[in-house]
Amino acid sequence: MQQATSLIQKYNVPGPRYTSYPTVPYWDETSFSSEAWKHTLKQSFDASNATEGISLYIHLPFCESLCTFCGCHKKVTKKHEVEQPYIQAVLREWALYRQLLVERPVIKEIHLGGGTPTFFAPEHLTQLIQGILADSDVAPEHEFSFEGHPNNTTREHLQALYDVGFRRVSYGVQDYNENVQKAIHRIQPFAHVERATTWAREIGYSSISHDLVFGLPFQQLEDVLNTIEQTTRLMPDRLAFYSYAHVPWIKGNGQRGFKDADVPKDEMKRQCYEEGKKALLAHGYHEIGMDHFALSTDPMYQAFQAQALHRNFMGYTASKTQVMIGLGVSSISDSWYSFAQNEKNIDAYYACLENHQIPVVKGHVLSAEDLKIRKHILNLMCAFQTSWADQTMDFPEREDVIQQLVEMEQDGLLQIEQDQIVITEQGKPFVRNICMAFDLHLKRRKPETQIFSMTI
Repeated sequence: MQQATSLIQKYNVPGPRYTSYPTVPYWDETSFSSEAWKHTLKQSFDASNATEGISLYIHLPFCESLCTFCGCHKKVTKKHEVEQPYIQAVLREWALYRQLLVERPVIKEIHLGGGTPTFFAPEHLTQLIQGILADSDVAPEHEFSFEGHPNNTTREHLQALYDVGFRRVSYGVQDYNENVQKAIHRIQPFAHVERATTWAREIGYSSISHDLVFGLPFQQLEDVLNTIEQTTRLMPDRLAFYSYAHVPWIKGNGQRGFKDADVPKDEMKRQCYEEGKKALLAHGYHEIGMDHFALSTDPMYQAFQAQALHRNFMGYTASKTQVMIGLGVSSISDSWYSFAQNEKNIDAYYACLENHQIPVVKGHVLSAEDLKIRKHILNLMCAFQTSWADQTMDFPEREDVIQQLVEMEQDGLLQIEQDQIVITEQGKPFVRNICMAFDLHLKRRKPETQIFSMTI
């Protein structure tokens, strides 16, 4: 425990979560334009659509109330008349992409994120998906998934989305302690989660996921273990068990519903993770990637075993597509060769579409160096190892990176071999720190103020 404490104190620094490389603060927007984005997208789409299909992330931003732990882009309202205009806007955006891409898309993945997708009425969600699929093909092996709020996900929501091809649902649980729930403004009894999980199973969903968070305000170790114990009564197929990212300097008052002193720190937070992980492993879950666990029957675990796991702005996925198009306000798209983010302001988003413009406003075109480092970081995040045995994976700064990793090897976090590094069991919680050794943008331009959450 003494060694673990010293490692936490040593490596608990601000760092990216690496849903992309380069990370958003290091996007070079001087080399980006909507035309550059459309060019790289068209190039990637033409090369990969027929062989692997594409992914769609659709951002549905509305929530009826604000959860103070949330770092997502959302708009709080109880006015459900916003639903239909937004659905129409997303379909207009998709129509613009269809005009650009020409060839009929083969859709392999759809993920509805938020906000709260189940803010929308079932018939409006059906309208959205039917509109997307009307002039698209669905890949034979596809995964359609959505994020459901246990308090407002109805059986009708689940049935409507099942009927248009959805087979996976993820429920945000966070923690079952009432004091913690009050602090994060997410009052959600176990009975609601049990009801929504049972409905999904009865309807036929093949993969159900629960999101659990450690490090929340007022949370104690016993709260985390109790939440896991209740979760294992339902045995979801996969779990996200991740650290609360306390970034009030970015998210403003949305994360000021409690004091900084109320948030667990360092050793307490790491103990919650370690003991929680032991409990999950004891119940038959396997650790896959960063902060994720799955049963051996789940496709995510099988993809991890086959070293086919992928990570993008949708999180971890069981298969890779070169193209991921983000639809909706604030969504991020990925052509593999560039990233593009949509307008974050909903009125400005609508205005772009009224002017028949794809509503991207910022992004980054990846250099040859970026592409190599991106592959290494993806390997570390998805397989806990990476190699430069293939010459196409070598890069000029490799020796400097290895020198930075030597100390981590001495601390037992990884093993450096002739042409690869392998993260050890002890090193898995420090995977973000290990990726930072490869992050050439971060090394060249360290932020003057804190812009990332702490890695531990």
